[in-house]
Amino acid sequence: MPAFIPLTPVGVRLTDVTVDDLDDGQIDDLRTALATHGVVVMPGQEVDDDAFLRFISRFGETVFTVGETPVPGRPELNVVTNVGRTRPPTSSFHTDTSYIRIPPAYTALRAVTVPERGGQTLFTNQYAAYETLPERLRTFLEGRTITHVVTGVSPDGRQESVATHPIFLVHPLSGRTALYLSTPERCAEVSGMTPELAAITVKYLFEHSTRDANVYRHAWSPGDVVMWDNRCVLHRADHDGVVGDRVLHRGMVAAQP
Repeated sequence: MPAFIPLTPVGVRLTDVTVDDLDDGQIDDLRTALATHGVVVMPGQEVDDDAFLRFISRFGETVFTVGETPVPGRPELNVVTNVGRTRPPTSSFHTDTSYIRIPPAYTALRAVTVPERGGQTLFTNQYAAYETLPERLRTFLEGRTITHVVTGVSPDGRQESVATHPIFLVHPLSGRTALYLSTPERCAEVSGMTPELAAITVKYLFEHSTRDANVYRHAWSPGDVVMWDNRCVLHRADHDGVVGDRVLHRGMVAAQP
């Protein structure tokens, strides 16, 4: 029987399943687990891109970020890799593609090549980030929004590059409130604040969200598939001290409007 094993401080590990063989009820259970726990780690999959794409398509329409590098022959997916780079990639905690009006609900990665050492992916618990804010600050921020802007990729002129979202996001499935922001460079404005106060506020919220006690570090193993809900977690790759090739294939699923 499939088993959900809690991870700390965010996520669950799902064992004894094959992602390409899940029935509709199990997909619904996964959707609930993502809304509740933020991250689902599924080890030992050994699936190819076709099976991976079939799996994520069960959650909705796939979306692609303009400016990313597509997987050859699979334009719905993109490549995340350190291969061929003279310097390690850089990564900061963020939520995917928050600079559009309806950001993707889910992101999934499958391990293609796992490095000999390092290359973990880190996730934060944004429910806990909200719940542990000082009460006075929660009151002060209630009803405010952040304007998110694009960084790191170049939209092609047809894609949105600016969007405004509530700081406190009520998840449509779990009903819980998450602290919703992205890397500070993408948080251009906070409603009702001067630029100086907005920058201080975003810095505090970002540091509060990404403190060590609120972060799960996923060490990749061959065959891993990891999926997360962008509405209640932040994530980043740790590229420090990586030894060997690190290749992941990524797919994203649109949220319902």
